[in-house]
Amino acid sequence: MKTFVILSDSHGRNKRAFQKLLPLFAENDYIVHLGDGATDMREVLSEYPQKTYLCCGNCDFSYGEEELVIEAERVRILCCHGHKWGVKSGVSRLAAHAKEKGCEVALYGHTHRAAVEEADGVLCINPGSLGDYAEPSYCYLVVHGEKVTPTIVNL
Repeated sequence: MKTFVILSDSHGRNKRAFQKLLPLFAENDYIVHLGDGATDMREVLSEYPQKTYLCCGNCDFSYGEEELVIEAERVRILCCHGHKWGVKSGVSRLAAHAKEKGCEVALYGHTHRAAVEEADGVLCINPGSLGDYAEPSYCYLVVHGEKVTPTIVNL
């Protein structure tokens, strides 16, 4: 079993919400920030370099990867910000891209709205925004074998 804490769209705001998550970082297998505020994760990356993954969002100018694939248990997970796949208009293009990469799960941000939905056999998960645009949220994800269980957590 592998566990993830997935964040997105912190935009350097709402440090109180971010502080609440610090204890979780130590006890989970993966920490993923999906962009727009990737620099907020500098200290976390420094403390947990082996398990911290950062994507570059449309408001990040040189910090993080454009996209990456994580293999956990028997599941391939695409991680990206989502803006290049038009996620504000739906997740079908993102799901198609994930399938091209051989991924069963796609993690994305950009919309600032938490969502868990399936599109063309791909589980698409947006943890929402950790910033102050809406009620801050993140996703706690458990991967056990081939089973994937996402939980959106409001802070």
